[in-house]
Amino acid sequence: MNSIEKITVSESSREVPVVAESDVVVVGGGPAGLSAAVSAARNGCSVTLVERYHHLGGMASGGMVLVLDDMINEGNEIVTTGIVSELVDRMAAQDGAVFPPHEDCIASWEMWKKWSRWGCIDFHKSQMPQPIVHAVSFDPDAFKRVSLDLVRESGVNLRLHSWFSEAIVEDGRVAGVVCQTKLGKQAIKGKMIIDASGDLDVATSAGSSFLTGQFIVTTVFRLCDIDTDKAEAFEYSHPEEFKALDRQIRRVLGGAWGMWWLKTPLPGIVWCNCPHMPGYDGMSPEHMVAAEIEGRDRMMKLLKFVRENLPGFENAKMLGAAEQMGVRQTRLLQGEYVVTKDDVMSRRHFADTVCRGRDYYTPYRALLPKGLDNLIVAGRHYSAESSAQKLSREIPPCMVQGEAAGVAVSVALEGNTALRDADVSKIQQRLRAQGADPGDIPSFNALVE
Repeated sequence: MNSIEKITVSESSREVPVVAESDVVVVGGGPAGLSAAVSAARNGCSVTLVERYHHLGGMASGGMVLVLDDMINEGNEIVTTGIVSELVDRMAAQDGAVFPPHEDCIASWEMWKKWSRWGCIDFHKSQMPQPIVHAVSFDPDAFKRVSLDLVRESGVNLRLHSWFSEAIVEDGRVAGVVCQTKLGKQAIKGKMIIDASGDLDVATSAGSSFLTGQFIVTTVFRLCDIDTDKAEAFEYSHPEEFKALDRQIRRVLGGAWGMWWLKTPLPGIVWCNCPHMPGYDGMSPEHMVAAEIEGRDRMMKLLKFVRENLPGFENAKMLGAAEQMGVRQTRLLQGEYVVTKDDVMSRRHFADTVCRGRDYYTPYRALLPKGLDNLIVAGRHYSAESSAQKLSREIPPCMVQGEAAGVAVSVALEGNTALRDADVSKIQQRLRAQGADPGDIPSFNALVE
């Protein structure tokens, strides 16, 4: 710790105006918080949704994570449904989403050449060609537009430009939250609180137990004026030359997934989910500044290299980096149940499963902090081991988590119970009735106990 970090100042206490009161307060308008707010509102709750940015969608839109995956079980059984499915259909109606039809979801070189550069592949498989699966390539602004439509149509009280500051805790309950805005601090009161902050901000402020973890961070970006047909033709007509060049590109990037560029619904615009940078703390302002600088340096080196060497990229231009840094792991709740890596890897099914992802099930207890009666979490900061979270943090499962949290608060409010005493079977039934798969019915390959 340097000397300046030891200096403290006293903050004057003052009255904070209450600007909204509702049954439910959702903190975080990313994929999980969006689903939670819409779900709670559709189940009869008054809802206030708080978001720090000027848009909804979080890592999907501002973070430009432009493929929705982890949506299928073994055998291409689609298991993340509900609000996420509705959002995909709405984006597709606006030419903002692309995904393979069911008949194309097979393992063949023909389908590989057709769909792999859309990111619709089963990257868990080592075989080549990897099977084509249900995954969705989408445009970030389409995600923002549709998210806003869903919130407005549901009657949610949306408060953008409001940065969560602290939880209001009264007698073991979170009575609301305080947010920082351009007008100063503002308080929002609620009977039930959903922490969809991504970093466990509300639960931590309220005193919940957590652990901290780290994973790679990424400054995601897009390039424009790409001749994708020419690039793909080179890849398949000159495979050895392409592989050698691709290895050079990875060295320039310093870290990337198997395919460093993917097509998007906008012609000539490609998505680059890279560079990957380890060792950065996603909650440290100093670390995030350093990551922004390093990431942009790397992406510009890449741009220069591919313009000079990669067919189809001769006229490439930098369209821009994502508004949000791609942070994958920070704080993780240590709640009523902590999901383990073995739970995920063994496909363990739980009686109180309320959401699921690719071959894994999430119990209701893993969304509940200990010792707080009216707070539930949804998103990548749910109660899990660090190694388990790395396998179960994708956007579609987080959206179903949010939908489950929205139903759970409505069930608890109707029954006038604490969240831990809410009727899980009723939560499961209601989720299934509204088109979501809560995972209450295990798939053929689940480990049922």
